Amino acid sequence: MRCLLRVATLSDPGYLTINEISEDEGLSASYVAKLMRILRQRGFVRSVRGQVGGYALARPAEKIIVGEVLAALGGRLFDPRFCFEHSGLEVECKKSLECSIRTLWGTVQILIDQVLNKVTLADLADNSELEMSSHVSNLVQLGANSKIEIRNWKMENGK
Repeated sequence: MRCLLRVATLSDPGYLTINEISEDEGLSASYVAKLMRILRQRGFVRSVRGQVGGYALARPAEKIIVGEVLAALGGRLFDPRFCFEHSGLEVECKKSLECSIRTLWGTVQILIDQVLNKVTLADLADNSELEMSSHVSNLVQLGANSKIEIRNWKMENGK
């Protein structure tokens, strides 16, 4: 996310190289190259080869949703399939029909998604830490929509 944000905050129209991003963010060049390749493949950045080449945003920062970026880079915190793919020594988890832990993680994922899917790269680029704190606080409210999403998640996952 930091690499993408660095590209988004490029002051002059142009491109940032892997080495520039690496130096600016204190990350190894090989790690930055890996991340930028994923971001390019997923359509968040575009790259240009050559002496004046590097990386730039593939679309406006206002159109890049933080939740989509994080999903591309590492997946979600909780995926309902986890319980079925990691059932221990059994073919099916012994708690597959009744699991309060799965309900907790499913609810946490819904709340995380609600926030991350309402924040854009432009929000991160244009706001200070204090301003983002206020912005995120306004997004975190367990209202009727959250309860509906939690109920739908439970129905979809046989709860």
